[in-house]
Amino acid sequence: MMRTYHCFWLLFWIGHPHQSSSISLSKRTSGFLVNTKILDLSRNSKKELHRSKRSWMWNQFFLLEEYTGSDYQYVGKLHSDQDKGDGSLKYILSGDGAGDLFIINENTGDIQATRRLDREEKPVYILRAQAINKRTGRPVEPESEFIIKIHDINDNEPLFTKDVYNASVPEMSDVGTFVVQVTATDADDPTYGNSARVVYSILQGQPYFSVESESGIIKTALLNMDRENREQYQVVIQAKDMGGQMGGLSGTTTVNITLTDVNDNPPRFPQSAYQFKIPESAPPDSPVGRIKATDADVGQNAAMEYSIIEGDGSEMFGVITDKETQEGIITVKKALDFEKKRQFTLKVEASNPHVDPRFLYLGPFKDVTTVRIQVEDVDEPPVFSRPAYVLEVKEDVQINTVIGTVTARDPDSAKNPIKYSVDRHTDMDRIFNIDSGNGSVFTSKLLDRETLLWHNITVIAAEINNPKESSRVPVFIKVLDVNDNAPEFAMFYETFVCENAKAEQLIQTLSAVDKDDAFGGHKFSFTLAPEVASSSNFTLQDNRDNTAGIYTRKTRYNRHEMNMYLLPVVISDNEYPIQSSTETVTIRLQWCYLQP
Repeated sequence: MMRTYHCFWLLFWIGHPHQSSSISLSKRTSGFLVNTKILDLSRNSKKELHRSKRSWMWNQFFLLEEYTGSDYQYVGKLHSDQDKGDGSLKYILSGDGAGDLFIINENTGDIQATRRLDREEKPVYILRAQAINKRTGRPVEPESEFIIKIHDINDNEPLFTKDVYNASVPEMSDVGTFVVQVTATDADDPTYGNSARVVYSILQGQPYFSVESESGIIKTALLNMDRENREQYQVVIQAKDMGGQMGGLSGTTTVNITLTDVNDNPPRFPQSAYQFKIPESAPPDSPVGRIKATDADVGQNAAMEYSIIEGDGSEMFGVITDKETQEGIITVKKALDFEKKRQFTLKVEASNPHVDPRFLYLGPFKDVTTVRIQVEDVDEPPVFSRPAYVLEVKEDVQINTVIGTVTARDPDSAKNPIKYSVDRHTDMDRIFNIDSGNGSVFTSKLLDRETLLWHNITVIAAEINNPKESSRVPVFIKVLDVNDNAPEFAMFYETFVCENAKAEQLIQTLSAVDKDDAFGGHKFSFTLAPEVASSSNFTLQDNRDNTAGIYTRKTRYNRHEMNMYLLPVVISDNEYPIQSSTETVTIRLQWCYLQP
């Protein structure tokens, strides 16, 4: 079927809404009127065209965001070439925001926006248009889709990802050392113009730091920044859109930068010399005093180690490092004696154990000070000439015999006189005494080595002017033996002999003991007492080995005549003076059965 080709026009208006609505179908050179697809009616009015599937003329258009006028913003106009101007057609709009955000005059096809549009909220709206015959209610053109694209304006300032940045960089860093990177984003359209092109600049923080305009990287800009002079810096960075051009929007952020410490400062003693006093009675490991070198660095970089490098007191004193306070503690190593040496001098060095080789050019990371130590005199107790005394005394000495002498002196320069005494808790029986003036120890009672070989007593030496200052010393007294004990039988001897015994028959072997010491060994001799030596019924033979044997003298004994004999035996020790005793052997007769 051949029919005439009719056109439907969609005219978009981006200009002022109060401009004339009587619009020519040709393009306006101002750019405010967009003609979607124009058919030249003069060329087509006389032609019969075969119509396929086409009745709407449309295209996307741009509408400025953030319209600030008091009236509705004019968008454009729908128009069909079948509209004769008699009011028989009605225009309908549907899709994104239709009837709410976008409204249409159903008679004229004029489209308006009812409120401000924000591209960042929604950049594109898709709508559909129709022309309806009012009488039949049927569309005279097929429904067609068109796009309203919101045209961006620069209405968003750059925003940093953080309101405040915190960063650090080592002090003494080279110029251009990386510190931190800041980032700002812009919600405007990055594909349209320069609205979202951000450029960074530094507003505060020069000449110490700089920022790269494109990347937002902050770097050091000044050489040899010293933490000890200034540790904290506050840098303000601006991000400006429109490529930084005039009229662009901007935002700022604060960057707090801390210079971290490096070991660029050596230790320093605040004093060239220290003076301490210590009593001579101070025991080893006693603290004498504390010294401390200062270091402008902090933490590990300010750690100290102290050592004695020279001085006449290096053997008498030591130094240790207090890791908590970084102080050097001078201590006593050996016992002091005021009377021998009263003052010592030390050279003490403080050094950093963690040295940064980059800063060795600044000089040695150590310092030396002088420490003078004065030894103070104290009232010391008397000192005995020996740590212990061993005395010997024979057990037969008379009472008041001097057996030895102990001596003590006052080590102080005053040389106070000494008084001696015996600690009676160690000599409860008061066997010994001492001369309080000269320390002579003497006996107060008779001694017996066989009762007690050793006597252990304690002697006290005290200053006469100050008895509280006293010392004690052990005195070991050994009682020496004298030959004052006679030998005796090792046991009680009672033996038996048969009536029918034969002559010269051994009936008992004797042995002896002696309480006295014999340095070469005992040598006992045995004999029968003189009064029975010739008349006894028994004989005794000395074996010369500290034993003796008793033998029968005759054959046969009669127990009815004498049933028991008492045989006296003399035992001598052959020492000087010779000691002897007479011991008795009991001999009993008994009847013995003889084998045939």
